[in-house]
Amino acid sequence: MQRRTIADLVRDQKLLALPETATVREAARAMRDRRVGCVLITDDGRLEGIFTERDLVGRVVAEGRDPDGTRLAEVMTKGPDTIGPAATAIDALRRMQDGGYRHLPVLEGGKLLGIVSQRDFLGEEQARLNHETGLWERI
Repeated sequence: MQRRTIADLVRDQKLLALPETATVREAARAMRDRRVGCVLITDDGRLEGIFTERDLVGRVVAEGRDPDGTRLAEVMTKGPDTIGPAATAIDALRRMQDGGYRHLPVLEGGKLLGIVSQRDFLGEEQARLNHETGLWERI
């Protein structure tokens, strides 16, 4: 199996980033227009948080918040877990499974390079993770 690195996955990626002052509606529209499941929240290029489809459902809709009056700072996941570009795709997939999330920002030296999603991974990588998980469950 080919060992892809995170750098391979985010090489030509165009990031979707908004400031924490943006509204939930602005984020939802941007996510829809770009056909992505999350938006990165940045301040002067620094990653402050992430706002995902799960956050939209759990922290906005389910709580009855107004998407036009709710700022991302109020409902984002602050200080999300990150990964470096030299890590392998399977490392990222393991981290997402262990952490229970679907998106993982990529940083190098504090600089935001991109984001990987569970959807980015090949069937081979998914199959390997499933095999490893099965082995651990049997132990």
